[in-house]
Amino acid sequence: MMGGLESLIHGRKIARTSIDQPPVFVLGFWRSGTTLLHNLMCEDPQFVYPSLYETVFPHHFLLTEDIATKLTSWMVPDSRPMDNVKVSWSTPQEDDVALCVLSLLSPYTLLAFPSELEDARRSLFLDQLPAKDKEAWQNALLLLLKKITLRHKGKRVVLKSPSHTYRVKVLTEMFPDAKFVYIYRNPFDVFNSTCHLRRTMIDENTLGKTKYVNLEEDILLLYQMAFEAYERDRQLIPEGNLHEIRYEDLAANPLEELEKVYGGLGLNGFETVKQIVAPQVPQIKRYKKNRFVPDEYWMKRVASDWADAFERFDYPPVLKTPEAADQVAA
Repeated sequence: MMGGLESLIHGRKIARTSIDQPPVFVLGFWRSGTTLLHNLMCEDPQFVYPSLYETVFPHHFLLTEDIATKLTSWMVPDSRPMDNVKVSWSTPQEDDVALCVLSLLSPYTLLAFPSELEDARRSLFLDQLPAKDKEAWQNALLLLLKKITLRHKGKRVVLKSPSHTYRVKVLTEMFPDAKFVYIYRNPFDVFNSTCHLRRTMIDENTLGKTKYVNLEEDILLLYQMAFEAYERDRQLIPEGNLHEIRYEDLAANPLEELEKVYGGLGLNGFETVKQIVAPQVPQIKRYKKNRFVPDEYWMKRVASDWADAFERFDYPPVLKTPEAADQVAA
């Protein structure tokens, strides 16, 4: 109903809206630091982003966001269920949440139906979808971008969804001048934290009895697929439009690493965002991370199955201590 009303009021303006400034995409596997990086970039006033409200209610946020967020802000938890990252209706959120609502072509359908692993994966590989499904996904992304662009008066949009790591080919076809930042992290930490994420989000969202179907095996496979897809398709990104960043370096030195991102992508305005982010650095460094006790069997599997990633990103494939992996703000 509200979506139909929004279409009546804003439909022509949405259709006429053009995306004049190519998006910036934050890439990286789940729990690799994508949220930390995205949040830092979104502090820059030259950029805009899909908010939590806009991704949950993509059909009608132009019409309802201002009023609904004021009336319901008390209902939003202070932090995300899987970590200590602060949230509100206005905080940056993954656009794949909106794409799931708009098209049902998203890996996040897995949270409601944890047994449907194959169905959840299919949206990651857009060129393997039937043409009508691929077009529906592309139209959903374009609609979301147009609505955000319209709402924020033409500012450049920064998007973050780990799922986009599999979709570089399609994204470069849609937006030839788009910028990409790829963040990576110690694979041992990624595995432990992603397992925790999957269990927590299934507990929160599943319809019916909670099930963890082949959870560890699926994460091993998804990471390898993401790594292979990125390594193959990053060559399609024009020179100067891709920058890679190490999570551990970003967490230790946010300003220094953020400046490298701006320099690597040829983005202006770092001095402005530096003034905004600098007072937040002590809080970023005090961020309380989850702790996990590594399982020896799965750590050996990670070292074996993800050997190429350990080598590519220069991490030792040996878990030297029994201390738990830190949780990333992702």
